[in-house]
Amino acid sequence: MSILFSVLLFLHIVGAAMIVGFWIATMKQPTVHPRQRDGAFVQLITGIAMMGVLPVLHNQDPAHFGEPDYFKLGIKFAIGLAVAVMAVIGSRKVKKGEAVSTGLAHGVGGLALLNIAIATIWP
Repeated sequence: MSILFSVLLFLHIVGAAMIVGFWIATMKQPTVHPRQRDGAFVQLITGIAMMGVLPVLHNQDPAHFGEPDYFKLGIKFAIGLAVAVMAVIGSRKVKKGEAVSTGLAHGVGGLALLNIAIATIWP
């Protein structure tokens, strides 16, 4: 089960890199890249899967895997959902040839970065 969790965590980090990487790459001319949308979905799917695996790991090895902090995970889920919705809206605008607002483009990347900060700084 810990191997599954490690694979999910790896894919979760890849999803974050897709969102933040394209955000940094397009910072001078802000837009939402379709891969940011894909990264947001990768983040949501793997995050939900990890939330399901965490209690099992805690029951198997409580010393190594502490009690899941569901409040923190709920906040991360809400932010991740907001990122995914904004990424979908932005990628649809790009597909239609419409301009993506600066606020929308920076909202996708900035909220993803906030989610990374919550994951790493919040104990």
